[in-house]
Amino acid sequence: MARRRFRLRIFLCVLAFVVLLFFTRTLWLSALGYALVYDEGPAKAGMAVVLAGDSYGHRILRAGELVRAGYVPAVLVSGPGGAYGLHESDLAIPFVVRQGFPAEWFVAFPNEALSTKAEAEAILGELRRRNIRSFLLVTSDYHTARARRIYRAVERATGGGPAIRVVACRDEFFQPDSWWRTRQGQKTAFIEWCKTVAGAFDF
Repeated sequence: MARRRFRLRIFLCVLAFVVLLFFTRTLWLSALGYALVYDEGPAKAGMAVVLAGDSYGHRILRAGELVRAGYVPAVLVSGPGGAYGLHESDLAIPFVVRQGFPAEWFVAFPNEALSTKAEAEAILGELRRRNIRSFLLVTSDYHTARARRIYRAVERATGGGPAIRVVACRDEFFQPDSWWRTRQGQKTAFIEWCKTVAGAFDF
């Protein structure tokens, strides 16, 4: 009898917890979305850096806007290979030029990075070579928090580097306060959280 009461209490506690999660889902799902975002906004810097991985062009367009607004004189465009024999920068720069931005604002940086960490190592090395003391890290909003952690970790591991300021750009498939309402938003958040957790364990 005592065991049955104990099981009933456990069941009721679990049920109450599930009901609480359901009725507060907007709060904690939004918190999960906003935890992926770290946006410091633009400021004057030596250069902007556009991270790879945005085939829609939002990142490079945001960087072009930063040059136009006078925050930076130029943009380093990361370009991993693998895009049908081309580097991503080979496609991104002509795209942004077609949108009305001058080609001379953008500097292609072809590389063979297969992860944000490898990309950070390559980009930070290039920025040091160019004697850049500060830069704006431009990437999609859902990618900002993880990218910032990775870049800071790489700088610590390599003895320092230029000052980093993170600038987020929008993504039509991810909104922090409603990402769970669309399949693409769910996929974006799920993949980014998987990468975040894997990175915490250095997988």
